[in-house]
Amino acid sequence: MPRTGENVGNYIYIAECSDGTWYTGWTTDPKRRIRVHNSGKGAKYTRSRLPVRLIYTEEYETAVQAQRREYEIKQFSRRQKEKLIQQFSGRQKEKLMNTEQFFENVLSVRLTEDRRALDIIDQTLLPGTIRRINLNTKEEIWEAIKKLRVRGAPAIGVSAAYGMAVLSAQSKAGDFGTFYKEFTQLKEYLASSRPTAVNLFWALNRMDACAKAAGEQGKSLDEIKELLYKEADAIREEDVQISRNIGEIGFRLLKDLKKDGKPIGILTHCNAGTLATSKYGTATAPMYMALEHGWAGSDMHVYCDETRPLLQGARLTSFELNAAGITTTVQCDNMASLLMKSGKIDIIFVGCDRVAANGDAANKIGTSSVAILAKHYGIPFYVCAPSSTIDLKTPTGDQIPIEMRDPDEVTQMWYKERMAPEGIDVFNPAFDVTDHSLITGMITEKGLCTEPYGDAFVKLGIE
Repeated sequence: MPRTGENVGNYIYIAECSDGTWYTGWTTDPKRRIRVHNSGKGAKYTRSRLPVRLIYTEEYETAVQAQRREYEIKQFSRRQKEKLIQQFSGRQKEKLMNTEQFFENVLSVRLTEDRRALDIIDQTLLPGTIRRINLNTKEEIWEAIKKLRVRGAPAIGVSAAYGMAVLSAQSKAGDFGTFYKEFTQLKEYLASSRPTAVNLFWALNRMDACAKAAGEQGKSLDEIKELLYKEADAIREEDVQISRNIGEIGFRLLKDLKKDGKPIGILTHCNAGTLATSKYGTATAPMYMALEHGWAGSDMHVYCDETRPLLQGARLTSFELNAAGITTTVQCDNMASLLMKSGKIDIIFVGCDRVAANGDAANKIGTSSVAILAKHYGIPFYVCAPSSTIDLKTPTGDQIPIEMRDPDEVTQMWYKERMAPEGIDVFNPAFDVTDHSLITGMITEKGLCTEPYGDAFVKLGIE
């Protein structure tokens, strides 16, 4: 029995030629060369998809089986071939549905059906344990953000928005003044969970503006509580579209670099994936868009920096990319230079937690090292930045606060026994700042920005 549409070895294909005719042939790799009849000039070899389009493939274990099937299909009528192609399209749609199922399985943040709690994947347990937990109280939501049970700037923003809606619904206040006082106290409490991720404050401020405007309009407390749920839903839906837009721009960059017969080498740092957002991710969005545009997982080879000390690349990025069927390799952070020198990396995508007005970008610790290496080896380095992470009130990266985290994350968190002497001083910043001069481009949902970044942000209408 044949296996269809896979990249294994002996293929039968139907190609649509530039003159509209169909040609059936056999090849060992449909991504390299296929034999087509082109505009009445006779059979010849040409690069796949230009000037032809593959519309059907089958794969067989042996060349003999494939050649027999090639002869058989060549005897088919046009109508019989149309049925084959229709079945093939159905399988492609099924593959897309499987991708959607993947997203559903790894959805980082959502509401419970009764809207009384947040339902999150506890990312501290991944990849060994996939467990969803409910957050009902302000302490649980604060702890989940602080302890990285939910993490990634966009996901933190969505969690904060839903958290404010859930907690506001619990209020027993009888008038707006009392309600709003409680609301601002909750806002300040959640804001104290993480100091660097600007999406946290952006989402909280947006929920605040919603509550305040509704109060000024004389809405009832029940109406205000419902409006807060709707605003949180809007923040989540917008985040999905933002990631999709970033992915489409990044995918165009991938297409420009793609060479026939060779997977494109991509390096990423930390986790700016679907686990860090509402869907698609930021730095991973170009890869997911590639799948939606029909690329196979083997058309890309993603190298995930392990990302010390919390291992978000090893635990999270490799987990979700591998689950999506994308060829994935994990390496320690200090191996990135050798990868780049060996020519295995064509492009680098990273996320960010805050971008200053001049384009300096704060992201997970180690990102600036990757950027410096990329500059040395001449590899394009792109920061995937939703406009909500761009903080025009912060002039440069020097003014971005850097969170310092628990020393135990370095000395003993991942070890059976402590790996450093008791009492040793530990330097454990959560982020570093990549200088704007090291960044090839900033991919926002509104467009691709290049230097000077301040002017580029203004042109795109980022405020």
